[in-house]
Amino acid sequence: MIVFTNGCFDVLHRGHVEYLEKSRALGSKLIVGLNSDASVSKLKPGRPINTQDDRRAVLLALRSVDEVIIFNELTPLELIQRISPDIITKGGDYTPEQVVGARIAQRTIIIPFLDGYSSTRIINATQGHDRQRVGFGANLGYQR
Repeated sequence: MIVFTNGCFDVLHRGHVEYLEKSRALGSKLIVGLNSDASVSKLKPGRPINTQDDRRAVLLALRSVDEVIIFNELTPLELIQRISPDIITKGGDYTPEQVVGARIAQRTIIIPFLDGYSSTRIINATQGHDRQRVGFGANLGYQR
């Protein structure tokens, strides 16, 4: 079974890694649709932090990821239509009805977020905007 997910994956963190592992466990192959630099900058002004080639290389280094396909559109609908995955996964900030391409796949599965992990939070912390600790123990509420 082919599993598909997509995103920017700009600043990879533990939450991403666990999400991708859970996605991969649902099938025999995990394909990640990766927003291009151009589409990330339209969705998230001031980003990406890492280039699409760097983000792709990091994702491909994960055991859970079998393939990464960069797409330029704002949504991965065309890519999903081309791949026709059995399962689409998205993170906990979506409902099944909001998932692009959900009608194409046999199943759409929402995987809950790992509390305390977010790319935006990491970026803000490195810029001094978020004083709460990120990374190890972040979900325990430790502070600097």
